[in-house]
Amino acid sequence: PDPSRRGDFARALHDIERSMVVVGSAEAAAEALSGDVDMMLLDLSLPDLDLPALRRALSSTLQEPDSLDAAERRHLALVLRHTAGNKRKAAHILGISRSTLLNKVRKYRLEAGR
Repeated sequence: PDPSRRGDFARALHDIERSMVVVGSAEAAAEALSGDVDMMLLDLSLPDLDLPALRRALSSTLQEPDSLDAAERRHLALVLRHTAGNKRKAAHILGISRSTLLNKVRKYRLEAGR
């Protein structure tokens, strides 16, 4: 494992505004998995890497998927925030009519831009 490569990756991730924890061992990586992790970059050449233990740790951190309604609500809210509440623009991005968007905003009780 090359510490300078870890640093290069950490800087690249920082540039895309991802929070990160940089660790230098498999043991430290296992400890880091106990937190809220949505992406991992792993050096498979770590000398003490226990792949079966890593698989177990990863499978225990998986969350149950959201319902389709919850995913749709979350995505609609994201797009409305992105457009600062501009429903015409949001509907265009989503590929739906403005009236369909308005119906979904009412269904999910979303406020414009929030």
